[in-house]
Amino acid sequence: MLRGGGNRTGGRGRKVRRAGRPPLRRLARWLPALLIVGGFAFDVATPPRYTAAPFFSAAPLVAAPLFSLAMTALTAAAAVAGETVIAVYHSANDHSESVSEALTVLVVAFLALGINRAVRLSDARLSSVRDVAEAAQRALLPTPPGRIGGLAVAARYVAAQADARIGGDLYAVQDTPHGVRLIVGDVRGKGLEAVEAAVVVIGAFREAAEQEATLEAVAGRLERALKREGGRRAGLDQHEGFTTAVLAEIPSGTHSVLRVLNRGHPAPLLLAPDGGLSELIPATAALPLGLSDVAGWPDRVDETFFPAGSLLLLFTDGVTEARDRSGRFYDAPAQLRGRHFPGPDALLDGLVQDVARHTGGVQADDMALLAVQRPLGE
Repeated sequence: MLRGGGNRTGGRGRKVRRAGRPPLRRLARWLPALLIVGGFAFDVATPPRYTAAPFFSAAPLVAAPLFSLAMTALTAAAAVAGETVIAVYHSANDHSESVSEALTVLVVAFLALGINRAVRLSDARLSSVRDVAEAAQRALLPTPPGRIGGLAVAARYVAAQADARIGGDLYAVQDTPHGVRLIVGDVRGKGLEAVEAAVVVIGAFREAAEQEATLEAVAGRLERALKREGGRRAGLDQHEGFTTAVLAEIPSGTHSVLRVLNRGHPAPLLLAPDGGLSELIPATAALPLGLSDVAGWPDRVDETFFPAGSLLLLFTDGVTEARDRSGRFYDAPAQLRGRHFPGPDALLDGLVQDVARHTGGVQADDMALLAVQRPLGE
């Protein structure tokens, strides 16, 4: 960096942007100290006409979003002190320019303290919003009990981003007079409209699951609920007019039968105790819920054998559309086939970890997961 307005360019801006990535986060926290040390090294290694002021100015700015106010102030003081020492050393050659550089670092140091304060206030507001969102999620998607109707059950909701806690993905499981009934769905769209549509679907499912004798009738109730609410609320009708969903039923009395009705949703997986895996692809394709005005035909339920010890896995397309850095989608059947899981919780934990490894921790869409196991010995 030349004194008197000269400049040296480098790749430091690229390094700062990449420091936000998880693998480099610890290194980024050392960057302010490295900049201060680098400023001294630069001043010693270069002729007097070059200035180390950019190094000292950058140190508190980097510290501001990473550290507390006290640590940022300490970094700022170290940077100002470092530049002052160098300015005094060079003052014999150009007193006015040395003072100007020291004042520049001082002004940037105060600016960094202001940035730190603004970041901390923003974090506090974000934390408050996050708490409210988490409470809303618990109300909308409560954690089901570990055992329902004699079946072992587990559920997960994994947000796409650390600060996102609720969205349009949904699940519900309920013990009814007709057996244990489940739904996993995905409202198209984002924002509050998606949450409103998810509330409508879950509310209609819980009522219909108790009252309707068949899954076809349950799906019909959900269809009418979405259409009715869409007509009442323009936002719901315009943006969140359809929902992919899969409904499942395990009849009471015997758990050996599994009935599935799929409305445009990723096919559930049935994992056998011996490591075998079956994709429950519907025999007849169907449109998502809420599109009866586009086209309509009778719902058809697919029935299959549910062996003792088997695990039923239902999930949203946050799983199937998860991509790695080369753009390859996560292949759940291929990754889960041949593996053994002692129960629903172990299955969901393993799946969440697999998807995180596949994406490198950068999830593009939410995931709603529901797993049910038929106990051995039945």
